[in-house]
Amino acid sequence: MIGLNYRDSRPIYEQIKDNYKKLILSGGLAPDERLPSVRELAAQLAINPNTIQRAYRELENEGIIYTIPGKGSFAGKQQEVDRGRMNQLLTDFDHIVSQLVLMGISREELLRRIGGEGGVEE
Repeated sequence: MIGLNYRDSRPIYEQIKDNYKKLILSGGLAPDERLPSVRELAAQLAINPNTIQRAYRELENEGIIYTIPGKGSFAGKQQEVDRGRMNQLLTDFDHIVSQLVLMGISREELLRRIGGEGGVEE
């Protein structure tokens, strides 16, 4: 289910996180479907359980999964996943915009790229 590429420059926890994010967003894991426990996945992938724990924690912070103590971690419901993904994308957007502003991009150029002078076109 989860594949790792040891030649990838990204850390292992990010690869795990991205794999699960793709599985959940694409419907490969149904809402409320249980993910392998930290220990199960660590044994399966032959990596440190702390790496899995970090990936799961970040997925939970992004609203992609949820955890029930004593029961495990589960794929989030689509509405919650969408909300979590939107919040993450907006955070990324804010970060990118602030970098562009520091590099000297004009407000007008930003608005043009967003899609209109008053903001995003609907």
